Amino acid sequence: MFDLYIMETCPYCKKVLAFAEEKGISLNKIDIADKANEDALIKLGGKRQVPFLVDKERNIQMYESLDIIEYLKTVI
Repeated sequence: MFDLYIMETCPYCKKVLAFAEEKGISLNKIDIADKANEDALIKLGGKRQVPFLVDKERNIQMYESLDIIEYLKTVI
């Protein structure tokens, strides 16, 4: 399972979510509109930027929608 930190209005987040939906990839969406989620994102990644993917199985964390999509392509 992947955690994806998002903001619902972010076009880059929407791009990753659309790709995941198209490919049938399950993502646990974590909206940083909730202050606790925002704080968790900053603690994990060091900055308040979305989308941010966390793959706990492979110990991978990354920003940037295109990088996330390319990564997801390698694990499906």
